[in-house]
Parts: sequence; structure tokens; C-alpha cells
Amino acid sequence: MKTLRTLITTALVIALSGLGVSAASAAGSTAAHCDGATGPAAPAVRAAAAEPVTVWLAGDSTMARPSAACPVGWGSQFAALFTGDVTVRNQAVGGRSIQTWLYESNVSSTMGPDGECRLTSSTYSSRWQAMLDASTGMKAGDYLFIQFGINDSSSTCPRHVGPARYQQLMTMMARAALARGAYPVLLTPVAAITCSGSTATKNRGFVDETYAAGSATGAPVIDLQTLSVSLYNSLRFCPHDGDFGSGPVGAFFCNDRTHFETYGAQRVAGLVAGDVRRQNLRLAAYLT
Repeated sequence: MKTLRTLITTALVIALSGLGVSAASAAGSTAAHCDGATGPAAPAVRAAAAEPVTVWLAGDSTMARPSAACPVGWGSQFAALFTGDVTVRNQAVGGRSIQTWLYESNVSSTMGPDGECRLTSSTYSSRWQAMLDASTGMKAGDYLFIQFGINDSSSTCPRHVGPARYQQLMTMMARAALARGAYPVLLTPVAAITCSGSTATKNRGFVDETYAAGSATGAPVIDLQTLSVSLYNSLRFCPHDGDFGSGPVGAFFCNDRTHFETYGAQRVAGLVAGDVRRQNLRLAAYLT
């Protein structure tokens, strides 16, 4: 009898264990399809079933690939923060406003009566055309990170962009990504280093316009200006003696206090990745 009871008990344990594994598998499958899943296991479940994804970057020199030792755009350091399933296509270009990035030489040096730089043609730049290409450009599940607002504040054409036009163009780009099944992510412009006594301060515009474009399209906004200023304060960059070529500030910035050395670009890329994780975007499943 004792042997029989042992055999029966063993069989029941095995059966119940099998049921437990099935239930856990079902729960994991549900979490993998639920964008709102926020439990600690959710990102790991999604990562296990991750499909390759391309992250497209559109921006200016603070994001662009380096052409010299300095500046180094944070976008050039972004891929290192993800698994091998992510490909980063950095299409940021130095010196561009959102309008010159989109239309390049078709933006004239003449300002119209509306206060905006006149377009000589509505033909898009080759870089934007390539990103819109149905075969080789943005596809469903990809991401488009958009960060401008530094050169746009110029008072003269062709780089000048007014607030309403800026919002319009950012909204258009986000909607173009959505139309292709991609996910737009909008960023406020990263801050330069300016100090008020011992405190680093904000110095960029187009913040409200970025949030408005996000509201119009449902796109998440990463407030990189606020994040970067908070980082500068945590690193105690202020006050300083105005020498931007040495010390902690010199290790972070080029000597123009706006663009980044490699270390600074890495730290700013980390800020962006950290907010991707904080906002629990789908892309967070690919972060290492």
C-alpha cells in the first residue's frame, strides 16, 4: 500500500507541475502582446520574441555621426546601447534646421512676408525621400527619432524656422512614420552648457512645439533639454571659469560648449535610452 500511495503521489505531482508550466507559458504569451505590460518580467518576455528593428535618426550635429574627433553626435553612440536586433540608421546632418534637413537646398535665403524662409521647390531632400521609400525606408515596427531646434532659432534664412512652422514640420514627419507603421519619438533639443552661478540652465526653444506635435500624433516626447541640464548639474559643471577645453567640461564638450566629445555623446545617448526605458516604449525591450 505504501508503494502504491507513493506512485500515486508522484504521478499527481508530475501532472500538476505540467499544468503549472502551461499556465506560465500562457501568461507569458499574453504579456508579450500587451503594450501596457509594466511588470518586471514583461520586457524580458518581449525581448525573447524580438524581431529585428531599425531605428532611424533625423536631426542636426548634436545627433550626427562624427566627421572629426569633435563634435561627436549622441546618435553615433546609440546603437551600442541595444542588442544586435537593432540597427541604427543615423541620418542626422550638421548645420540643419528641421526645414533644411527636409528640403535641403530648396530652402532659399529669402524670408517671405509670413516670416518664414521661402521654398524654391517642395521636393524633399534625398535623405527624407530614402526614409519614405516603400522598399528600403521606414517599415512597420521601426522607430523614427526626431530632434531639431538648435539651428532653427537662427534669425536668418535658410536655417530660420518659426514656432508654428517647426510644429507643422515635426507633426508631418511623425505622421509620415505612422503611415508606414513606424513609431515616431520626438525630442526637445539637447542643451548647451550655460551657467547661472552654480546652476546649469536651459537655453533651447521649440519645447512647447515639440510637445504639441506629440499631442497631435500620439508620439512620445523625450524632453532631452531637461534631461541634459539635470545631468550637467549632477556632474557639477557650474560654475566654471569659461575654459571649455579642459577639466570635466572639456572632457564632455568640444570647446564651443555646444557639441560633444565622445564621452559627452555617450552620456547623452544614455539619457535618451534611459527615457525610452522609463516611458516603457516597446523599443525598451531591446536595450541591453
